Amino acid sequence: MIQSELKWKHRNRLFYLFTVLIFSVSISEAQTNSYSQFWNEFAFTRSLKGKWVAELNLGQTWSSTPDINKPFYVNAQLYVRGWIHYYASPRWKLSSFFSYYYNRAVPELNQKQLPELRFALQGTYYIHKVRYTLLTRLRIEDRKLKTEDGIWQAFYRFRTQIKLVYPINGKTIRKGVVYGIGSDELFFKTGALISGGQFFDRNRLTLGAGYSFSDDFQVEITYANEYLPRKEVDEIYNAFQVNVNFNNFFSNIKKKYFNKNETADHD
Repeated sequence: MIQSELKWKHRNRLFYLFTVLIFSVSISEAQTNSYSQFWNEFAFTRSLKGKWVAELNLGQTWSSTPDINKPFYVNAQLYVRGWIHYYASPRWKLSSFFSYYYNRAVPELNQKQLPELRFALQGTYYIHKVRYTLLTRLRIEDRKLKTEDGIWQAFYRFRTQIKLVYPINGKTIRKGVVYGIGSDELFFKTGALISGGQFFDRNRLTLGAGYSFSDDFQVEITYANEYLPRKEVDEIYNAFQVNVNFNNFFSNIKKKYFNKNETADHD
């Protein structure tokens, strides 16, 4: 019995040393390009009739280069994205979007100042608890990127995410509440010359926090780490991200200012 335990411990040690050796060799041989980036997005949502919600996103990406480590060195990407959401139940949300991207200098793409069109279908499942919300998301994207020859290349990308939102000084996200954010997302895609032929595209880890200035206005500041395995040179993105979320923005502006003026005129 004692001999078998000693043999088992010896095997575990050998396995551990072998794993460390392989990991060390892979790290030493692997080449990576590291980028510092800044992402920001403005999101406007508006409640429609019934269970429908519309959303508009405006965003951009700033990036460094392998030679110049400045996150604002180049304005890499601009985009506009329109969503339609359907809340089928308290746990399920079904969504679709169409977006236009202007890829000025995205490091991972063989594009320079060229457009991209995206269409996507998405399903989100929510687990609501007293002090937190856990959600899982599955998205299928149809991406079309224009080449320098004027040809549109199409490929599909599949994304799956798990995300935790935790209010820190309250039970729900409302005015004056700070909340933590944590998520991890895996990306897979079909092959294309313009974006590479690998099936596993990347992993994105996001950590940060948000603050709710009101029930309809939140600001989120997060850090995102993306790892992109590639055949020749792997890529790593370290991104600082600021998202600003407005709910019923134009309706609230109208109620706050125009309705007051109409009331004053009647008085």
